[in-house]
Amino acid sequence: MTDFTHFNDQGEAHMVDVGEKKQTHRIAVCEGRITMQAETLEKILRGDHKKGDVLGIARIAGIMASKKTADLIPLCHPLMLSHVDINFTPEAENNSIYCTCRVETHAQTGVEMEALTAVQVALLTIYDMCKAVDRGMTMTNIRLIEKKGGKSGHWVQPSGN
Repeated sequence: MTDFTHFNDQGEAHMVDVGEKKQTHRIAVCEGRITMQAETLEKILRGDHKKGDVLGIARIAGIMASKKTADLIPLCHPLMLSHVDINFTPEAENNSIYCTCRVETHAQTGVEMEALTAVQVALLTIYDMCKAVDRGMTMTNIRLIEKKGGKSGHWVQPSGN
């Protein structure tokens, strides 16, 4: 169990002590996708969805979620985020919306969980706002694609994964 940082020598869950770690500029970029019926995507893009600006509301939801990550994920450190940027790219060829999120901070621990949470909640918000017309939407491939900062340095998701 000692290979996992959130377990102590006795195998008990604990919050990792980051008190002695150096504060560095930390960045995490995550991605995800929601696939839907063509008509649902068209409604979102036309902006005539009866619930309003679906992507605008999803962006705000993702930003808010990134700031609440420590309240949602046990043992996750609360962080003061310096920047959160969420972008949506409609993909008509596969009736989906691709979402990316970049989160930044100057802290003693990384922001991967905040970026992952933001993407997931942004996509969940799209689902929630559109479920009345399309219950079969699917969220996929939510993952970290890049991180910078800290002792482990710069990491990028290998191509083809």
